[in-house]
Amino acid sequence: MWQPPERTKHELPAAAWPTAEEAAGARLFQPIAIGARTAATRTWVPAMVPWRATDDGFVTRDVIDWYARFAEGRPGVLVVEATGIRDVPSGPLLRIGHDRFVDGLRQLTAAVREASGGETLLFIQLIDFLAIRRRPPRDKFFGRFLALTDAHRAAVGGTSDAETRALLEALPDARLPEVLAPRELEDLERGYRERVTDVHLPHIEELPRVLPPLFADAAARAVTAGFDGVELHFAHAYTMASFLSALNTRTDGYGGAREQRVRLPREVIAAVRERVAGRAIVGCRFLGDDVVEGGNRVDDAAWFGVEFARAGLEFLSISKGGKFEDAKRPKVGASVYPYTGQSGYECMPTIYSDARGPFARNVSLAATVRAAVHAAGFATPVVAAGGICEFAQAEAVLASGEADLVASARQSLADPDWFAKIRAGEGRGIRRCEFTNYCEALDQQHKQVTCKLWDRDALDAPDVTLAADGKRRLLAPRSLK
Repeated sequence: MWQPPERTKHELPAAAWPTAEEAAGARLFQPIAIGARTAATRTWVPAMVPWRATDDGFVTRDVIDWYARFAEGRPGVLVVEATGIRDVPSGPLLRIGHDRFVDGLRQLTAAVREASGGETLLFIQLIDFLAIRRRPPRDKFFGRFLALTDAHRAAVGGTSDAETRALLEALPDARLPEVLAPRELEDLERGYRERVTDVHLPHIEELPRVLPPLFADAAARAVTAGFDGVELHFAHAYTMASFLSALNTRTDGYGGAREQRVRLPREVIAAVRERVAGRAIVGCRFLGDDVVEGGNRVDDAAWFGVEFARAGLEFLSISKGGKFEDAKRPKVGASVYPYTGQSGYECMPTIYSDARGPFARNVSLAATVRAAVHAAGFATPVVAAGGICEFAQAEAVLASGEADLVASARQSLADPDWFAKIRAGEGRGIRRCEFTNYCEALDQQHKQVTCKLWDRDALDAPDVTLAADGKRRLLAPRSLK
């Protein structure tokens, strides 16, 4: 992952944990209305992909145990990982693009409800993504993948396709930018990746027609499976965020000015709300800042937040960065990973940071969005995230009005019981995240995600399930009765 030039190691914020009585009166543990439902507290575990589904996208016992373990800590809201809305292969990522996935998801919701004593609201994050290919070996790219043109033939003087391909493959790297178009060079160095602006491809051109019913169908299945709500994934490197991005130059009314870029997201929202309104909460996660050159900034996010509130969304969860545009070049045979550049760092800053440090680094984005939404006359709850890892920090975010709920991913992974421990006055026993991004490195390799603070503990215990590598436990040890 990209690192800031300063690379200062920061200490964890000093923690002053409340007594049980103090916690009971804290803002963090007060209820809040989200649409027609009420979250018992303002604590939130955001979506994290644990890579525990089957290769066909089905729920497994490991998936159920993963979410039940978070539910034992009784957060106000728990969001299930990005779940694909299409019925297409996507590896060990959950899918909801067909009715055959509903039974497994229903078992998951039942397990969470039991583990949390019915206290935790359970949402599922719905995602669409476009095709991406691994970085090809040079010989395969020139021998098979590159679509030859007259420009290629003229550049190397090839008299046949076979000779042209051989001559292109033999060129030194320094000459490649002279003979390959920018997209061709990127396909060679990073792997082929579809964009929402590839309107010469019929299935990309048709996305505005195809996506609203796909999202609506997925939301309906979520309701059938027993989820309390859906979180539309409008963030990071994926389809809907790409429509929102200032880099979206489509000329069909779905790109260009902000009013056009928000058009498809609004149509998706309308389709989903029409299908599940009154039966489930509908909200979204989107970016407070794209970070990449030419992308959206916080003023765009504030404008979109108002439009989403106006469209009827019942919560807005704010993230940052995580884009393909500045991702590091992958090794041959690997896929580009959107959390390796500066935008990825800003999404998940580490203990090694610039002077601002990694803690509560992105709260100001949520605050700006929330202020704009309130100024426009809406009271839509806004969720802040990003390095929030101790009680006073979370309480300050709520007290200042920067956000209405506080999300913690890595700290919740380090100790799924941390909210419950705070409420019980046992904060000193919290296993505190060190923000080294050990977990993120596993995610990058599509390995089952665990935390270094507990994944080697008591591996031979009879109730411990091991990861596929046999060296790590899959669930955090229990420390509350």
